[in-house]
Amino acid sequence: MSFELEVCATRTALLNRKGTASEASTETQNSTLNAQNSARLSIIIPCLNESAIVRKRLVTLQGLRRAGHELILVDGGSDDGTRELAGPLVDRLIDSPPGRARQMNGGAGAARGEILWFLHLDSRLPPGAAQRVIDSAGGGGWGRFDVRLSGRHILFRLIERLMNLRSCISGIATGDQGIFVHRELFFALDGFPDIPLMEDIALSRRLKRRQRPVCLRPPLVTSSRRWERHGILRTVLLMWYLRLAYFLGASPDWLARQYRPCNTPKPAS
Repeated sequence: MSFELEVCATRTALLNRKGTASEASTETQNSTLNAQNSARLSIIIPCLNESAIVRKRLVTLQGLRRAGHELILVDGGSDDGTRELAGPLVDRLIDSPPGRARQMNGGAGAARGEILWFLHLDSRLPPGAAQRVIDSAGGGGWGRFDVRLSGRHILFRLIERLMNLRSCISGIATGDQGIFVHRELFFALDGFPDIPLMEDIALSRRLKRRQRPVCLRPPLVTSSRRWERHGILRTVLLMWYLRLAYFLGASPDWLARQYRPCNTPKPAS
């Protein structure tokens, strides 16, 4: 009888240990999931005179708001009704002096999320993009997406492949690629430098000194309207010329004057 009681007690102790271990494992898993879910994104979009597309594009991002992420639109002085159309579709609508660097820094300063995700208004996200950003930058890092241009011309397929390959090899990202960065890392580097052009490349250089970017797929789809409006080859050559001039030390103010004809907002077709 004593032996049976001892065996029963031993089995009970083992079951209790298993139960305790299982409960601890469950608590750990739940804690991990809660930590991941609390890594809220702040999606920051600079904008200027985009009334033709702003409502359509922001509607596609409402799922991110329902998931608990923060959508911030930073307007650089629109006079075409952009602000009025955007207001009901964002969590924060911020007025800023024009200039992407200033606008994105202004949005970052008001953001409450752990991860800052800088998007162009005309970008379209692949499924699951937000979770990929959280998984990649939640630990303090940064990264960008591959990009696909919206146009159907065969040259766009070559351009986007070369853009993605160059970025992957160099560790330099551009605004079209949806740069995302942990807020502590962003503010430790003082954000985007206040320059009128190449602010994305300048920030990438700083970030790369800390660590290389995470390169995510599937790609963001970004508008090819700039290439279509001014000519594909002409726009490609201009961008190569400007980037080479920047790396050789040309003033960002001078670069902006050369780039401005290709950066004038016009209604999308």
